[in-house]
Parts: sequence; structure tokens; C-alpha cells
Amino acid sequence: MNECCSTQYLLRRIPKVDVLLSWPEIEALQTGFPRSEVLIVVRTVLAELRERLKCGELADVPSPHDIADLVTVELRNRVSPSLRPVVNGTGVVIHTNLGRSPLADEAEEAIRTVSSGYSNLEFDLDAGERGSRYSHVEGLLCELTGAESALVVNNNAAAVMLALSSLAQGREVIVSRGELVEIGGSFRIPDVMRQSGATLVEVGTTNCTHSYDYLSALSDSTALCLKVHTSNYAIVGFTADVSVAELSALAKENNIPVMLDAGSGCLIDLSPYGIQGEPTVRQYLEAGASVVTFSGDKLLGGPQAGIIVGSKEYIDNMKKHSLLRALRIDKLSLAALEATLRLYRNERGALASVPVLRMLTTPPAVLARRADNLVRRLRRLLPGTVKFSRHQGESCVGGGSFPLLHLPSAHVEVIIEGVSPQRLDAALRHTVVPVIGRIHRDRFLLDIRTMGERDIAPLAASLKEATLALTGDNLI
Repeated sequence: MNECCSTQYLLRRIPKVDVLLSWPEIEALQTGFPRSEVLIVVRTVLAELRERLKCGELADVPSPHDIADLVTVELRNRVSPSLRPVVNGTGVVIHTNLGRSPLADEAEEAIRTVSSGYSNLEFDLDAGERGSRYSHVEGLLCELTGAESALVVNNNAAAVMLALSSLAQGREVIVSRGELVEIGGSFRIPDVMRQSGATLVEVGTTNCTHSYDYLSALSDSTALCLKVHTSNYAIVGFTADVSVAELSALAKENNIPVMLDAGSGCLIDLSPYGIQGEPTVRQYLEAGASVVTFSGDKLLGGPQAGIIVGSKEYIDNMKKHSLLRALRIDKLSLAALEATLRLYRNERGALASVPVLRMLTTPPAVLARRADNLVRRLRRLLPGTVKFSRHQGESCVGGGSFPLLHLPSAHVEVIIEGVSPQRLDAALRHTVVPVIGRIHRDRFLLDIRTMGERDIAPLAASLKEATLALTGDNLI
């Protein structure tokens, strides 16, 4: 039989739609899902099988059991939300691809409360007339940072864009060459500068910038000096930098403001917990910065937001800028941000309640005990073919913060007999609750630092599901 005839023979062996729908396994699916959904999935699976046979990806038609499994998996994927929770076992605390900062319980509750009905989003209850959505957090931000005024938009890129458009459109902005950063998603300072209508004036070199570099670049067209936190990289070796305090003193003498893009933005001094080198937003303002922008969903541990704090004179201009409406924060993010900021009124309470802060400041000894407890619990819940062991390891902050900092942590290695770490990794990513770990030196590891108590049950269920898929007689 030639190749063409062989392919045609295989294609004829693929069951017809009505035949497949009559199989007991498929009929059983129709008790839990609408028949119309099952029909769509059956047609999709059969079409994909035909294509794979034509392309030579399959040497034979799968068994009825395997076809039914394919339909089951495809149906589950079709009815499951695309955006769903995962277990973060990577050890990257502020993981941009996994949604950055998990919210505190108080922030989750605030979202539920505000989203279930109407709210006073833009209504002044005292005056009985239209109000400002920004008033719900402005006072908190001023209290926590010492700023005269504050404003929030939908992310920090928007905050930088709005500030530059308001303060420097049609004029020059001086920036050190060592701070012309690019962050994820192709956010580049020179590009944002052009979009804002400001003209970039580069000073210094990649590794060294001095006060006289800024001074020599000043002109009648200078609108402001901009400092940008090099959040996701570090320049080491022979370097020189101008501090916020130095630059602010120079700028004040020449009657121009200093704006700082702080990136992550920290409200609590984390140095007592071994996280050095990140000034707080209050410290930046006390050093003389006129305007500071930062993210709400990184070190702050809140929702996605771009926060602008500083001089009332400059922020009042931003509040009147036409771009603000296009960049404004929504009510759910605003509710979560207010709840998160309220936690910061009590520093110890914030460290205990804000998940990012709690994860970053957990001592290694505590993580080791949690890892041992997890291993004991998983051993009771899973078959003996799944092996677990605890190892010392490292976590990182993530979110473009502290690129050189590695936090001592505890890892749990997962081994399934006869299964490579790569196959285990792929299987866990396709469970009902995906588990995202990491492979290091050909070992599949879960970092305890980024997993909480609420992750244990879904983790165990996903490990069971992956084990069945990998060790059972299953096409998937």
C-alpha cells in the first residue's frame, strides 16, 4: 500500500461525528455539559486528527479511549476561563508573567464589596454632588509618603507619560545615559519621552554621570531633570551617579523640578530584613524630588496602578491634563489600592498582611520548616511513585526589583519514577490548577517562599492529576 493510499485508509478509520457522540464516554459528558458544546469539541478534535494524519504526525488512528480523552480535555479547556489561578512555585515573588503581586485579604474583600453594587466612586457624600475618584486614596498617599498631593492612574508607564506630558511637553528633559532604561513590553524611556512631546537631553556616560553633566546641559528650554530607577539591572565596577539629593539641590538653584521614576516604589524600609538599597518613597521626597512615580502592584503589594506623589503645584496640573481620562484607574483597582494603603498605617500589620512583604521577609529557617511540613503532607496524599525531598535554594524579588539580590530559601524537589523533569513541568502546567515550578540542574523544584497555605490543596490535586496523566495508559 503506497503512502497516499495508507493515509486515505487511516482517514476513513476516523469515526464520524454521530458515531463518536454515541460512545458511552462521550454520552456521559453530555450530562455535565451542553450538547452543543460537546458537539463543537467533537468536531474540533476530529478535524485536528485528520490534519495530524495528513501531515504524518500520527502513524495510526488513536484508540476510542484515547479519542474520548482528547475530547474530554478539549472540552474542559473550552469551558475553563483562560485567565485563572496558578500555584507559583518559581520563587520569584513579584512575578510579572504570573500577575505580579497577590492581593491582601482586605484588598480582595474591598473589590467584592465595591463590585457587588453601586459606589460613591465619583460622588461627594458630604456635598451631595459630583466628586473625584482620586480623593479616595490621595489623603492616604500623602499621609504615608509625606507628599503635598497625589494622583493615581492605571500603571506606572501611564504615570510617567502623564507627568512628562504635563510638565515638559515641548521642552527639554535631562536624563543620565545610564538611566535610559527598557523594561518588559518594550517600555523605553526615550520612546515615552517622544510620545509625551518632551525632548530628551542625554548627559554623562553609561557608567558615569556627574553633577556638572546636568549643569552643563541646562538651558532656557529645560523643563525638568528626570531620574529613572534602574530597577531591572545594575551597573557595577567603575561607576558614578548623582543622588536625588544632589540633583535636587542643583535643580533648585536653577528653579527647575526633579522628577523620579522610582519603578517599584517602597513604602517601608526593608533593610532590617536583609533587603538593602531601596529607599522609601518618603525618603525620595525628603531628598528633594518634586514628583515621584511608582507602581502599585510591585513592592507596594497592591493592584496594578501608577502612583504619582509630590508637589501640589505640579500634580494639580496633571489633574487638569486632557490625557488623565484616558489613563485613569478603574473602581476595582481603586478599592484594592485603598485597602492596601490602609494596611500600611501599621507597619507590623502591613508586614503580616501584605503577601509580597510577608514573602520577602520570611526567614529561611521558617521556610525550611514549611518545606518539611509540605513534604510530609504530600507523601501522605500521593502514591509512593512520587518522591519528595527538601533542598536549600534561593529566591528572587522579581518585578524589576533588586536584580542582584538572592534570598535564601527552601525548595521541594518532585520526582516521578521514569518521568523527566521537563515532562513533569509540562504536565503540571496543564492541570486544572496549573503549577508553575522551575527546572534547575535537571531537577524539578518548587520554591516554598512563593507558596502559601491556600496553595497546598490545589498543589496536591494537581500533582495527583499530573501523576495519573504521566504514568497511566493515556495519550494525553
